[in-house]
Amino acid sequence: MSIDSLRPGGDMREVYELYGSMLFKIAMVYLGNKQDVEEALQETFIKWMHKSPDFRDQEHQKAWLIRVITNHCKNMQGSLWRRRVTKLEQMDDYFEEASERLLMDHVMSLPFKYKSVIHLFYYEDYSVREIAGILQISESAVKMRLQRGRKLLRMDLEGEEWA
Repeated sequence: MSIDSLRPGGDMREVYELYGSMLFKIAMVYLGNKQDVEEALQETFIKWMHKSPDFRDQEHQKAWLIRVITNHCKNMQGSLWRRRVTKLEQMDDYFEEASERLLMDHVMSLPFKYKSVIHLFYYEDYSVREIAGILQISESAVKMRLQRGRKLLRMDLEGEEWA
């Protein structure tokens, strides 16, 4: 008996192939460390297997997985060790241009609540309404965080130009 046959309503490999890469990138933005990202991915899929949620459609499933991995990353970041250490190893593997990496470094330096909405909006192409649903906050909170995050990025990038 395979693990896939234990999971009603879904094939683990199929779901991982559909969303694994996207979830990996999301976790990498938050955690910056391949080992931590792999742990977050593993925990997300374990939760998916144990909860066996019924999804309305693929978008509902995708949003649920993003919410779970985001919450797990948030919990990992809250630990004392994570607050003191931020590893950005192997991030260069995910960018074609050095300017993309530079911008991502600036995004990653933002406080968690800003980088989460910035990443989902600009890198994963979610709408404000979808982000609000995923993060379980109001649409106005998403808009405010996008506005403040962009302002912090602009100040950071303009300060770098003058340096």
